[in-house]
Amino acid sequence: MRLDTAQLLKRFFFCERSLLVSQAAWIPSIAPLDIKTGLAHFLWQSAETAHALRNRVFELRFPSRLLEEEGADRALVELFGAVKDSPSVPAFLLSVGKVLLPALRDSYREYLDASDAIADGPTHRFLSLALSEKAKQTAAFDQWAESELSRNPGLRESAIAWTEAVASRLSQVGGVGVGPSPSANPTGPLPGSNTYAVPARPARDPRFWPCRFYWPDIVDPTYPYGEGMRLQLRSAISHLNEVWAIEAGGVILSAFADVLPWEWIHNSARWTYDESRHCRMGYERLIAWGLDPAEIPLGTYIYESASSEDPIYLLGMLYFFETKNIKHKPARAHLFHTYGDTLSEHDMDFDWADETMHAGYGKHWLKELLAIRGQDPAAYDQIRETCEKLVTDYVGTATAQEVADIKRLASALLAKASQKP
Repeated sequence: MRLDTAQLLKRFFFCERSLLVSQAAWIPSIAPLDIKTGLAHFLWQSAETAHALRNRVFELRFPSRLLEEEGADRALVELFGAVKDSPSVPAFLLSVGKVLLPALRDSYREYLDASDAIADGPTHRFLSLALSEKAKQTAAFDQWAESELSRNPGLRESAIAWTEAVASRLSQVGGVGVGPSPSANPTGPLPGSNTYAVPARPARDPRFWPCRFYWPDIVDPTYPYGEGMRLQLRSAISHLNEVWAIEAGGVILSAFADVLPWEWIHNSARWTYDESRHCRMGYERLIAWGLDPAEIPLGTYIYESASSEDPIYLLGMLYFFETKNIKHKPARAHLFHTYGDTLSEHDMDFDWADETMHAGYGKHWLKELLAIRGQDPAAYDQIRETCEKLVTDYVGTATAQEVADIKRLASALLAKASQKP
């Protein structure tokens, strides 16, 4: 019946919400670029599913005040959030891929099989899509977990123990399913949990050339940004290095999930996913041009300049860079068109559309967050100015060796690129 349906969909909503918040928090700690960008994609899918679930509950006229609390499903929802405290990257990936995602996948299938496709047709449409996405997510997490366990064999035993603890707790709380919630649920931290903390330094894919500052013009204002081939290469390197924005997006989504309303999670999940698309744009162009990841710089300086501060400065950093660079995008897209570089033109054109939207996100949510903290919402631009200073101060820590190294690498890349059509 209608209220039973709404209760189940509410359960699904809170599980999706809790899981995507946990996933977002882990993005900076994961090194492989394909996992980092893939995780951003999946948490956006989960946010879209959760948004559809939430709207459907309201359509069923479920008492809206009850959508602000988990009710009898609290222990279940807390478990989906508990993987935020996973003891390692492999443990996180394994427990999500082997336990939590299959639980949602199987519950969605059970719901679709048992419910009325006519009376509840709107739910069937989006939950069928969610079911197919969960199947793909589960397969990807399995591959990612095995890959990370292969790279870190010493963590296998503890990762398996953690996953078994998650599975045991899921059984104790009655699973997700489509049945009534248990009357009594266990609480408390899972054995082996490690309280989550925002990483001060993000993990980097070892295939790439590691650095803090990824191009000479960052640390030397006299170094030309360039035109023609230099601009094409610089733009692709910059897009790849938007990896910092994926990480910042994940941190702030998680940090403010319980402070700001649902719309914040929905917006920031999209923002994080968009940044992963921009990162992949740069990567795909560089690889298409025949460059080896080992000779491509992947930096950390923007994330690190704000990671030790209040997370509001990571939000401010995203807003600062969105508004700082947005005016250049249409002109660069036009230049790429004149070069006959349709791939760079295409990427820059879509990037511009995304950043216009992101600038709006940044301004709106900075104002909302300041208001919640009892501060003047009009001070959002002061946050932006502080972020500019944080970056400037951090760039000032560049050593002579770092400057020399990145110039040498850039020269080698430009020389190689000049030999290509």
